Amino acid sequence: GIGRRTAQRLAFHILRAEDEDAAGLADAIREVREKVGLCEVCFNLSEGPRCEICEDQRRDRTMICVVEQPADVIPIERTHEYRGLYHVLQGRLSPLENIGPEKLTLDGLLRRVRQGEVREVILATNPTLEGDGTALYISSLLAETGVSLTRLARGLPSGSVLEFANTQMLA
Repeated sequence: GIGRRTAQRLAFHILRAEDEDAAGLADAIREVREKVGLCEVCFNLSEGPRCEICEDQRRDRTMICVVEQPADVIPIERTHEYRGLYHVLQGRLSPLENIGPEKLTLDGLLRRVRQGEVREVILATNPTLEGDGTALYISSLLAETGVSLTRLARGLPSGSVLEFANTQMLA
């Protein structure tokens, strides 16, 4: 989200802007709301029925990387290492916030895996209590499908020593 100070700066910037610039910003916001929706396959952001990644025939269709939000796709894509497809959950399990499996796009993920082309599902949920719980739940859902399940690595880097490790990482 946007913090209080950033919101204040944005508000003052808009108030100081020329009329045509402010109207242009309003038009751009309206256009985004009208044109951008969710991909019918992976639930990533899309300007049409399918996103660019799902439309790209060069992608490896045997791999699906599961992420919590559309914003999580961007850093993975920035690495230029992953060439598979994605599945965006549109959230994570959080009993305290009343977010259960029915509020996520798990049915779509199961449907894609059961179609038979997928061999590996990479669980790239955030390393939080809710993210880990979501990954565990997905693992149990996909257990009988026979796909390989992978979780993103985390922890101490190879070759490091505990003496110099970050205390948050150790915790």
